[in-house]
Formats: sequence, C-alpha cells, structure tokens
Amino acid sequence: MPHAIVDSFSATPKLQALVVRWLDDVKNLRRLSPHTLAAYAADMHSLLQFMVAHGGKIPCLDDMFSLSLMDWRAWLASLSASNGARSRMRRLAGVRHFFKWAEVKGYGKNPHLSYLKNPRVDKTLPRPITPDAATAMLHMAGQQKNPWQHARDQLLLLLLYGAGLRISEALGLCWRDVVGQSQLVIVGKGNKPRMVPLLPALQQAVSDFYQAQPATPQAMAPVFKGARGEKLHAGVVQRLVRQWRRQLGLPDSVTPHALRHSFATHLLASGADLRSLQELLGHASLSTTQVYTKIEDIALQKTYFATHPRARR
Repeated sequence: MPHAIVDSFSATPKLQALVVRWLDDVKNLRRLSPHTLAAYAADMHSLLQFMVAHGGKIPCLDDMFSLSLMDWRAWLASLSASNGARSRMRRLAGVRHFFKWAEVKGYGKNPHLSYLKNPRVDKTLPRPITPDAATAMLHMAGQQKNPWQHARDQLLLLLLYGAGLRISEALGLCWRDVVGQSQLVIVGKGNKPRMVPLLPALQQAVSDFYQAQPATPQAMAPVFKGARGEKLHAGVVQRLVRQWRRQLGLPDSVTPHALRHSFATHLLASGADLRSLQELLGHASLSTTQVYTKIEDIALQKTYFATHPRARR
C-alpha cells in the first residue's frame, strides 16, 4: 500500500525511488506496521503536492534539499485549512524522518528544516469512565439473546477494561493466544511484545466463550468473529458501544479506547507504579504513561473541595 501511494507522487522518478528506498529501510529496521508506513508515505505526498503548487513544476531531489524556511512555513500554513495541530505535527514528524534518513545515507541535507518549530498542540487528558459505568457496560454486553454473542461481547470488553488492550490488539487475538493461558503475549505498536496477565474473571470469560463455540475452533482462528463468521471489525464494536452508552445514558466519551484509559487510571488509583503501568500498556515512553497522574491529581482536587470541611472557606 505505501508503494502504491508513492506511485501517485508528483515527483521525478529518482525522487520516487528514494522515497521507496526510505520506506523499505524503515520497514525492515523499525518493523513499522503497514498503517504507519502508509502514513509516512502520505506525509511525503502532502509535501510534494504543496511543492508542485508552490513551485509550478514537478519537484526533484535538489528541490527538496533547497526548500527555504519560508517554504517550510508555507507548507505548514497550507495544511492548517484541513488539518488540526496534531495532524500537522504528525505530518512534519514523518517528513523530518525522511530528511534525517537522507542525510545519514549521504543523499543530501536541508539546512532549514531544523529551524522549523512544531505546531503548538494543546494537550488533552484521556477521558476514562467510572468503575460503575464500566460494570454497567459489561452488564449491557451480557443482555444479548444469543449466548455466543453474549459471551463474545463480554470477553471483548473485559480485555479492554481488565487487560488494557487496544481494540486492534484484542481483535487480533487467535485462540492459541488465550485458551488455557494465565497471561497474554501482546505485540503492540512498533511490534514490541509485552506480557499482560489475565485476571481470573478474564480466564473464566475465555473459557465461557470457548465453550459457546458451535464447533471446536482452530488454534490460529481469530477469537472474535462477526455473525457471518468473518473476523470482527473495529467499526462493529464501536457501533455496539455507542448503542450501549445511549441505553445507559453515558456520555459520548465512552468509547472502546476509553475502557483502556479506565484500566490505566483505576490501576494507578489503586497504587500501581508508573513503570509497571507503562509495561502493561506497552508505552514506548514513560512520559506517555505519566499523563494518567494528571487525571489522578484532578480527581484528588475534586474530592478535597467536595469533602474537606475547610475547603469552602
């Protein structure tokens, strides 16, 4: 897929070939997912489209390395009409990676890119849900008339809330990964494996769903399937969660990913240390995990002002 994007570039064949070489290198060295590689290719596509409109010609390799600081700023400004600050920052990060790679490989250097500032991004905190709301969601998932779907949906929500999995990680599980296991080996972002313990309630949910299968499944078959036997799609899960939260009167912030945030927040509130939480969530950087401490600080302040006898003085 990334190479197909490169084929649509408005660039000279030499420049196209260099981008393909870069994508192949990062795929092999950093073991990036196809989605990340496609995003990198789209970042370069965005820059090259701008160069065609800005310079009035098909760009070549020398044009890339001669972009001025004003050119770079004009590119970011052109993105602002249809991209938020986070999207612009991600586009810039992908393009920076290409230029850093090209410099290390000896293809050339753009001296102005290092002076370009990242777009300012307002940091937003994750929005977890309360333990009561999570319990209500699990109860709602158990209201399906079909026992098989009942067991499937409960197991899926338990993996998000009780193991902190991303929705893609949960849907990527096969039966060999979960049957008879007390912990999961999850390969997350960057193809980095991590160990996630399975609580007794989760082990029971796995057993219940396994027993609910109409026939003994193959070891490599996906755990989560749709009603027609196809691998369950994330969009189906998102629609189910939207339906359940409406029935329960929960806010729009209740999403499948909010259950992962809740897993992290509730563990931290119960005394888990940040380094262990980082390992459980599969975060590459501890700073990513530290955002949950801010949620705890806000909750502590609210409790103080609501309950301390001198808080209102």
